[in-house]
Amino acid sequence: MENSYPKKICVISMVRNDNFFTPKWIDYYGKQFGFENLFLVLDGMDQPLPEKHKSINIIQKTHIKLTRSKGDRYRAGLVSQIAKDLFNKYDIVIALDIDEFLVVDPNCGKTLSEYLQKPIKWSSLSALGLDVGQHKELESQIDSSKPFLSQRRFAHVSSRYTKAIVATKPVRWGSGFHRVKGKNFHIDTNLYLFHFGMIDYLQCQNKINDKDLNDSGWTGHFNRRFYLFELIINSKPIDADEFFPKARRRQSLFRPIYALNKPGMLKEKPVIIIPERFREMV
Repeated sequence: MENSYPKKICVISMVRNDNFFTPKWIDYYGKQFGFENLFLVLDGMDQPLPEKHKSINIIQKTHIKLTRSKGDRYRAGLVSQIAKDLFNKYDIVIALDIDEFLVVDPNCGKTLSEYLQKPIKWSSLSALGLDVGQHKELESQIDSSKPFLSQRRFAHVSSRYTKAIVATKPVRWGSGFHRVKGKNFHIDTNLYLFHFGMIDYLQCQNKINDKDLNDSGWTGHFNRRFYLFELIINSKPIDADEFFPKARRRQSLFRPIYALNKPGMLKEKPVIIIPERFREMV
């Protein structure tokens, strides 16, 4: 039975040493749900407050130096605990990384907030993951003052970013919000998660040279992630709208043996042309 009142929705993320994605994150989700419903965890007392910090809720935590894998688990656990408390006030909690943007298909004719008012019978919803990268031969350096998707045309349809980020009750997220512990996942037919971590080659080069990150074990991760740039250049892009239903179905059916509550990878590593209707969304 559908609620007779508007659901209260909030968004939470955790960030350290970032001044590129954070302003975009605040602006995007603030316009979607209201700035007063954003919760940003600053990882470290040394972290400067973002420009619009007075409009949102800031939670500042002492930084704990951890390896990459332990750090991922720590952040997921901390955000899960904060989200549990947020459910005292909110009906839906959206938890994701600072470089991830949840988008509803413009063909629905609804805002993201309006779309999530629908009845949801599960403890979480997943959005189809689209890993956006720069085509180094065709696309220029990103201009953060303009919509990201107006400057990038290609994305890898990646189960790694098909994340159960929309929670309707307290859950325990696994590392990176890739899964909900002890729960199945359900990929919504109209939700997309755009991951922008590799949106600009030069910015990524600067990040890969960060001594603190490399000391924490990020080198291998960065090296693997840089493959996206080559994948986009060397792939023949396929039609997105024709492939999206297949991707949802295959990610739901074929799952890794070691984690049946995570979607399976698509072996052909499909690259799509992002449909025009998304160009001004983020």
